[in-house]
Amino acid sequence: MKYLSVCSGIEAASVAWEPLGWEPVAFSEIEAFPSAVLAHHFPRVPNLGDMTDHETWSIGPGAIDLLVGGTPCVSFSVAGLRQGLQDPRGGLMLRYLEIAQRLRPRWIVWENVPGVLSCSGGRDFGAFIGALGDLGYGWAYRVLDAQYVRTHGHPRAVPQRRRRVFVVGCAGAGRRAAEVLFERESVRGNTSSRKKARQGAAGDVAGSLVSGCVSAKWAKGGGPAGDEAYNLVAQPVAFDARQKDVGYYGPISGPLDTDGTSIGIVTSAAVRRLTPGECERLQGFPDDWTLVPWRGKPASDGPRYRAIGNSMAVNCMEWIGQRIADVEERP
Repeated sequence: MKYLSVCSGIEAASVAWEPLGWEPVAFSEIEAFPSAVLAHHFPRVPNLGDMTDHETWSIGPGAIDLLVGGTPCVSFSVAGLRQGLQDPRGGLMLRYLEIAQRLRPRWIVWENVPGVLSCSGGRDFGAFIGALGDLGYGWAYRVLDAQYVRTHGHPRAVPQRRRRVFVVGCAGAGRRAAEVLFERESVRGNTSSRKKARQGAAGDVAGSLVSGCVSAKWAKGGGPAGDEAYNLVAQPVAFDARQKDVGYYGPISGPLDTDGTSIGIVTSAAVRRLTPGECERLQGFPDDWTLVPWRGKPASDGPRYRAIGNSMAVNCMEWIGQRIADVEERP
C-alpha cells in the first residue's frame, strides 16, 4: 500500500504502518520543526510542503492507494472560536478533498476533534462527508478514544484520554469503509444484546456507526455506561450531528489523563510537568522520536511538546491500518 500523508506532523501514520510494509510516497508539512523530524526519520521521502499547492505537485492519479491526514482542528474545537469552514485553517478540509479528487486513491483516512461533529450545527461535517460521497467514496466515521484502542503494537493502549473523529472512505464501497471502523456484527445490524455479546469476550466493544446514509444508534439503555441491555437499530439518515457515541476497548492502561491543555504526574512532593519523552509515550511514539537535531543542537522541549501534542495517537492509526489491511485481503 502506497500512501500520501498531508498535515503530516511527526508522522504517527508512518510509525503505525511501517510494520504493515506500507510505503509513504510523500509528506505535506509546512511547520519547521515537524519538517525537521520528518527529514531526520524519513530522509528519502519528499516533503511537498503546503497542501494548498497540490496542483503543482509532481505526483498524479495512480501514484497512491491511500490518502491520510488530520487537517487543523482549531476552528472546530469547543475550546476555540468555532468558525469552522469560515476559518482558512478549517477550510483545509476542503483542500484535502481536492487532493482526493485529483489523485483518486482507493482509501482515505481523515482525523479531527469531536467538535467537528457539532460545529455550525453539524453543517461543516455534513458538507465534508457529503462531498466525499459526491466524489464516489463510501464512508464511515467513528469517535475513538486512544486510551481504549488496543493493538498488537500497543496491547495496553496508551494512558491518555484522547477522543478523535476518524473518517474512512473507500472508493465505491461504503460497506468496506464501515468494516474498517466497526465490528462485522455491528455492520450486519442484528447484533446480540449487550449481556449476550459480553459472554466470552475480552471486553466491551461499543460505538457509533454512520456509514453512507445509515446511522446506527443505541435503542435502549444509557450506552456503554448504562446497565440495561440494548441493541443497535439502523435508521436511514443523511447525517446526525447528535451522534457522539464512542467506541471503546477495555480498561485504561494507566493512571495518566489529559484535558488537552496541561498534563502532569503526582509525586510525593508535588505535581510535576511531564517530560517530552513521557509525552511521546502517551501518543505511542518510540522514545526520543522528536529528539532530533534542531538549529545546530538537540531539540529543546518547547517545539517537542507542541509537535507531540498536535500529532495523532499511533495506536489509533495502527488499529485503522490493520483493519484496512484485513479488508483488503477479503474478496
